[in-house]
Amino acid sequence: MMDQKKPPASERLLPILGRAGIEPLLDSHAAAALLGVHPRTLQRMVLRGEIAGVHVGKLWRFRPSAIDQWIERQLAG
Repeated sequence: MMDQKKPPASERLLPILGRAGIEPLLDSHAAAALLGVHPRTLQRMVLRGEIAGVHVGKLWRFRPSAIDQWIERQLAG
């Protein structure tokens, strides 16, 4: 029988209830990878108010729609 392990916490997506249904939350590494920046750079962007994120304990989480909205604002501006 194959040993099925859970993915590490940093690779798990956490579902939350959003306006359009359930939207998974991305961790800093996954969200930063979408933007092509370092996770710490993304965290600084949150602290400057440039992008929406939520601090859960020691970890940052991001909605994919927030990443998309930021990209759209950058393209429009």
